[in-house]
Amino acid sequence: MINGAHFLLYSSDPDADRAFLRDVLGFGSVDAGRGWLIFALPPAEMAVHPIDDGAPSQNAAGQVVGASLYLMCDDLGSTMRSLESKNVLFSEVNEERWGIVTTCRLPSGGEIGLYQPTHPTALEIR
Repeated sequence: MINGAHFLLYSSDPDADRAFLRDVLGFGSVDAGRGWLIFALPPAEMAVHPIDDGAPSQNAAGQVVGASLYLMCDDLGSTMRSLESKNVLFSEVNEERWGIVTTCRLPSGGEIGLYQPTHPTALEIR
């Protein structure tokens, strides 16, 4: 029986991004050895999207070879203000039909999404 999921975040500066997840976002972690941290994440859900212009890169066979991470929050403005006090930088906020969304920059230069959903969520389903 499946009991969890393990998400991989690839980084050009993993030590800085690990410190960001630990110190700025406050995610708890275990050390798998030699400082390789594995982070506990908030409850998660997964959606399957069609391949279109906004999809991650594809391989030669047309298969998606990437994924996107969006952290969810109840109040985007409040969450942004809290993280801005820790020097987190955000992109422009956009209202989409599925939620209010921005991205935040990781120390490595990568970005992860942050949004306040306006759609039903599956977070309470177990």
